[in-house]
Amino acid sequence: MRSLRISESGCRVLLAAFALAAALDLASLAVGFHGGHVFAKPLLMPLLAAWAAARGAPRVLVAALLCGWGGDVLLLSDADPAFLAGMTCFAAGHVCYLALFTRNGTPRVRTALLAPGYLVALVTTVTLLWPALPADLRIPVAGYSTLLVAMACTAAIRLGPVAGAGGALFLLSDTLIATGVADWPQPPRPDLWIMLTYIAAQFLLATGTLRAPEARPGPMATYGEVRSTTP
Repeated sequence: MRSLRISESGCRVLLAAFALAAALDLASLAVGFHGGHVFAKPLLMPLLAAWAAARGAPRVLVAALLCGWGGDVLLLSDADPAFLAGMTCFAAGHVCYLALFTRNGTPRVRTALLAPGYLVALVTTVTLLWPALPADLRIPVAGYSTLLVAMACTAAIRLGPVAGAGGALFLLSDTLIATGVADWPQPPRPDLWIMLTYIAAQFLLATGTLRAPEARPGPMATYGEVRSTTP
């Protein structure tokens, strides 16, 4: 057995690189610099995944973040096939999150009361969006929305407020995308708000997972250690 050790300072470098890429992306969107967004956006999830892996994250968390990276890259294109493919990548990420949360989390009775609220939000949003969505997107959006709401609700119920906030922000981010597709009125610089809530969502989901006792490395592992076995 052989261990790959990443020091605390190495983890901090990865986190700082993620923060720098996020700042560049958001600043580029704020000033309308498309080139900066195209450069920075594909860096976000690989850096966050590398940081999570360095902290000893479960593989399924890393997979969820890399699914987000696939969606990020695909959504840089305005083509309809790219939009559907990107939504599929994010849906795969939500499946990874659901598997992770149901395996590692502990149900919390108080937050379970959120479930009816999330269900109402799902039904209301899909019902209101349905007539305004292109016909070929209605079923995919409804299915994706169901997965997204299930992920957000499960994060809150099983992992607590940090991951729960991440799930809620992910829901807000994707709702902004859906209302834009449906040609609803948008806030100024909608892409900025979409990315701000999305970046915060993924970071909080990763952080909330890493704080869960079941997801922490075992007693023999050091901070930032990633274990691997070789024949």
